[in-house]
Amino acid sequence: MSLKVGDIITFERTFTVRDVELFTEISGDEGSHHMTPDEQGRLVIQGLLTATLPTKVGGNHNVLARTMNFEFLRPVFTGDTIICDVKIEKYERQEKNRISIMASFLCENQIGKEVLRGEFEGVIL
Repeated sequence: MSLKVGDIITFERTFTVRDVELFTEISGDEGSHHMTPDEQGRLVIQGLLTATLPTKVGGNHNVLARTMNFEFLRPVFTGDTIICDVKIEKYERQEKNRISIMASFLCENQIGKEVLRGEFEGVIL
């Protein structure tokens, strides 16, 4: 799929306890808030696990990231469904058949509260 400036790509994911367990094993991020359920039985999702949403969109389009900026706005819990909109801000052909890309993103939970925003830039080979 060819991208162009202004395109918005949306990805949605509901996080589970198993997601937190697997990410804890891989990352070593064993903060007690990721291991001990709150009064509603939920775990707090690791911030970088939440950040896999915009990186998934980049991966789907073979983006080799050079820089990424994340602003974590509020916690995400197991059972939350996060909707991530990635907007293509720059898409330019470079030498050697590379494409320079820059995108911004905004992730919201199922009740419309912003949880994560930022941007990334890189190249598509």
